[in-house]
Amino acid sequence: MTALVLDDIRQSLRPRSWQPDTLPPILDPRINALIQDAPNTLFSLVEQYGSPLNIVWPDILQDNARRLAGVLQSSGVPFRIFYGAKVNKSPGLVEAAARAGIGIDISSPYELRDALHAGTPPELVCASGPAKTRDFQRELIRRKVLISVDSIEELQELDGLLAECSDGPARILLRYRPASATASRFGIGAVSFSKCLRLVAAQPGRFAFEGFHVHLSGYQYDGRVKAVAELIDFVREARALGLDPQLIDIGGGLPIQYVAAQVYDDYLAAQSDWHYRNGTIPKSFYPYGSRVDAAQWLELLLAAPCREGLALAELLKAEALTLAIEPGRSLADQAAVSVFRVNLVKALPGGTHVVFVEGSSFSACETWFASEFLVDPIHIARDGGAEAEVLPMRAFIAGHSCLDDDVVTNRLLTFHRRPKRGDLLLFANTGGYQMDLLENEFHRHPLPRRIRADRDAAGAVVFTPDDAME
Repeated sequence: MTALVLDDIRQSLRPRSWQPDTLPPILDPRINALIQDAPNTLFSLVEQYGSPLNIVWPDILQDNARRLAGVLQSSGVPFRIFYGAKVNKSPGLVEAAARAGIGIDISSPYELRDALHAGTPPELVCASGPAKTRDFQRELIRRKVLISVDSIEELQELDGLLAECSDGPARILLRYRPASATASRFGIGAVSFSKCLRLVAAQPGRFAFEGFHVHLSGYQYDGRVKAVAELIDFVREARALGLDPQLIDIGGGLPIQYVAAQVYDDYLAAQSDWHYRNGTIPKSFYPYGSRVDAAQWLELLLAAPCREGLALAELLKAEALTLAIEPGRSLADQAAVSVFRVNLVKALPGGTHVVFVEGSSFSACETWFASEFLVDPIHIARDGGAEAEVLPMRAFIAGHSCLDDDVVTNRLLTFHRRPKRGDLLLFANTGGYQMDLLENEFHRHPLPRRIRADRDAAGAVVFTPDDAME
């Protein structure tokens, strides 16, 4: 057999990836290199750790933190960045945030444990979320963690707790509910807000008041600007009461780009019931094709007119205020992928197919919110050169769970090469809630494993388990 023929055989046996052409994901070069140059590594990792497999890149989170910090530094506004740890259960990403020198936004004693274990100083931890338990409140006070107080009832509870213990004062922010968010269950309305300020001012030994917190839904920066404009009156009221507010925390909601904006807009304009296996277009989607990324959004926010003829950045500096943000998705942008192994392809009436993978819809999240992850998976075939694969088909993806509507995608995807048992489907950029918000042990399957990709001293990529901290 000639060397040329042998080379052709080797190429036909080599794993190969096919990039989707409907909603192709934007890929960080480090992840693209793994897919294109080392597909055998992915097969080996799935063989070792199982399917689905979540892989995180801590150094990408650090890069994202540096990019956002650079925008804030250029503005001249004093700032703090808190990584929204709820976005992903990865200890490695929390550790990366700690190494980047930023804070951690937490909402549970377990997230607090991981933040401290990762090396985050307690003064760089902010505890948000409503209805904290008494034990959690005690721990936050003892650790001197910054507490975002969500209601006048929570403030009164803290006041009573501090009267009973000697660990005070409690470092606090008051969480404001802007006029535009009157239907929200979070935050303190304007009338109660003044009452809270007076209660705090009356107990200077119990409360170390540091400022204000606001967290809005959606991804428009102008709502945050309006909220800050409203808060300036309370900044001045607090100072008149003898308090010293130094910080306004505007929460998260910085957008990221999963797919190219024009590609995304074209899909939304063209989609119809035909694109979904259940014949239903979801009513809403996350803005996967945002026209600005998190850094550009932050620049627009800082330059936006706020009040008294000043842009937001100018107003914050004039009022000697620090701006805090709590990005979650935008710090985890590109920092994770999820890999599913194909188990079976089944033909269905009407010419569609279902691709069964080892995993379940609990290993993703959007279909459970009556929405869809509008990013196509990358098909990585174990036998990349087989002619039998050249059989285009439309298919949705399902896992091992037992309900008809319990699927990974309702959207019918176009596969230009038919997947086969043992092939891989890689979903990119799943670090922002997508991969572990709903994970469980349904049918007694173990939770999906998570591993981390780091570089050793020689610069080689090393994969190790990203296990929970003890």
